[in-house]
Amino acid sequence: MKVFNLGDITNNLDSKRIPLNSKDRAKKSKQKLYPYIGANNVLEYIDEYIFNEKILCIAEDGGSWGRNQICAKIYNEKCWVNNHAHVLTNKNNVVLEYLCAYLNYANLNPYITGTTRGKLTRKNLDSIQIPLPPLNDQIRIAHLLGKVEALIARRKHHLQQLDELLRSVFLEMFGDPLENPKGFPIKKLSDFYVNFKEGTKCGPFGSVLKKDEFVDVGIAVWNMDNIDPAGRMVHPFRMWITEEKYQKLRAYSVLDGDIIISRAGTVGKMCVAKMDGEPAIISTNLIRLRLGDKLRPLHIVSLITYCKGRVSRLKTGPDGGFTHMNTGILNNFEFPYPPIGLQDKFATIVEKVEGIKIQYQQSLTDLEKLYGALSQKAFKGELDLSRVPMPVEPDEADKELIETEPESVLPEHKKHFEFSTPDQNQRMALSSTEGRKPVLQNWLDEYLQWSGKDAAFSIETFMKEAQHKLDELDHEAMLSEQGAEGAEPVLGIKDYDHLKEWIFDQIRSNRIEQTRNAIKMDDREELDNTIILKNA
Repeated sequence: MKVFNLGDITNNLDSKRIPLNSKDRAKKSKQKLYPYIGANNVLEYIDEYIFNEKILCIAEDGGSWGRNQICAKIYNEKCWVNNHAHVLTNKNNVVLEYLCAYLNYANLNPYITGTTRGKLTRKNLDSIQIPLPPLNDQIRIAHLLGKVEALIARRKHHLQQLDELLRSVFLEMFGDPLENPKGFPIKKLSDFYVNFKEGTKCGPFGSVLKKDEFVDVGIAVWNMDNIDPAGRMVHPFRMWITEEKYQKLRAYSVLDGDIIISRAGTVGKMCVAKMDGEPAIISTNLIRLRLGDKLRPLHIVSLITYCKGRVSRLKTGPDGGFTHMNTGILNNFEFPYPPIGLQDKFATIVEKVEGIKIQYQQSLTDLEKLYGALSQKAFKGELDLSRVPMPVEPDEADKELIETEPESVLPEHKKHFEFSTPDQNQRMALSSTEGRKPVLQNWLDEYLQWSGKDAAFSIETFMKEAQHKLDELDHEAMLSEQGAEGAEPVLGIKDYDHLKEWIFDQIRSNRIEQTRNAIKMDDREELDNTIILKNA
């Protein structure tokens, strides 16, 4: 595989960038139409744009450039980029998605200058070494990695949806704590401590627990990284002490059911400790909260996590964390106290949802491992690309049928659709067009029923959703060293032909209505050339 300097295979558009201060952005932020892009992501939306083409943005400063750290993103829309991100387009025979994937995979730290705030200079950017396979192989690699990236994003979205579900259930059961619509009595948190001495405990001072006292294996030490902002405990532990040191610091021990709270970094992150009887202690920047049996730890964690800024006098900062957190604040914390039975009912719901989340989280972990393994093989030239099909685009004859009403025509509550899972025999046959026929036909029938009467029907959206589902069903095979025998299930022209035939059958049977899109011209309605399919 040949290696090229990044500067030789891309066009640099840094000279077109324009930074805007907060006042200038405010003047251009009336309608908020276009993304304003910084080093790592979209900062906000403004009313003007500089770029109107597909571009690759790479963090110039304030980024993370280590192996498998995201420093590059592609934007294919009208946008404005400030001077904290380099802007590139590709030259001939170079696939921008391939470049993006490689830059996020590679360890670029050797190209970074600066000690306090890293910087990727233009000179060093141009000198980054890029292994460049033939064009078709770039397309295949980008397509394969893109599919796994889409599955990872989908799993993260599923986890986020479950978090949002729990928040909605909590507010439905207990109400807004500021308004207290259920009329629960107002209590002090300190009334529910196991005892006042052990109720709250700050972590040991640095002089008591020094860095050189940590060991590779031993008794776990909680750190801020072990608390997720969503209110969950995060494994693994990364700091340990000896049994002897633990005995000296037993006052800082962690028991099952303790609440662990951060008082530095993102202040006020908290979770319920689940140690399964294993010993542990808290570190310097944490607080341990230990309750009696009249208040469930999960209720307090959920209340403070879900209702930030609307409970007691806790104030939040711009990072979403609390401005202050200490034992005095906790001692005087007041909240509506619901019956213990209602707290337990919510805990039962959480347990069921957490069971689903464990499955999604394991799938996410597997997919991220898969992505890392595929990336390493792809960029070392060790991946057998003969088994990776080229992505298939519909031909011109299909486009009129496929380019239908966009997904936005659906009601808000119907923006997401989940297909049923085929049985084992059907799944075994998904690698062939004929094997997919009955599955796709069943999915299309489900999709039509879901979209409802008189709803505009988008074949393009259906095909995207179907491919997502096929990818999900296929990823377990991809996790093995060689994967399933034969090509992975990728929808192609024959699938389009089968769907077209079936849809026309539905049109002839009056189940689907085929019309033209109505547009206004000179105050009168006319029909343009866009086909709209609607459930009859």
